[in-house]
Amino acid sequence: MSTKPERVGRLKEGMYIVIDNEPYRVVSIEKSKVGKHGSAKARIVARALFGEGKKTIISPVDAKIDVPIIDKRSAQVLSVIENTVQLMDTETYEVFEALKPEEEEISSRLRPGVEVEYWKILDRIKIVKVRGES
Repeated sequence: MSTKPERVGRLKEGMYIVIDNEPYRVVSIEKSKVGKHGSAKARIVARALFGEGKKTIISPVDAKIDVPIIDKRSAQVLSVIENTVQLMDTETYEVFEALKPEEEEISSRLRPGVEVEYWKILDRIKIVKVRGES
């Protein structure tokens, strides 16, 4: 698993975190002030990158949380079969399969020969956008 630790107090909206070995995008973060009997706390609301999940966690701001290391790459679509897309990396020429994205504006533009940007997060592949149409 490729992650790095980060202080909860340094997180911002739009950053990515790992909760229960799943990558999430931080949607909102609220920080409370230091109290008389404890440290400042952060309330983090995050959406899952794979699927429709949403989680809320509360943690001290000086605690550590894992942040995924995202490998952003480009690939060419070789074929589209039902819910699977066969891709070839444009640098390494490695051929692999990824799940078809749930977003309609991306999945409707996938066809052989199209170049896409994909992210490799925690050994999983997510197609993020279509770059060029052929």
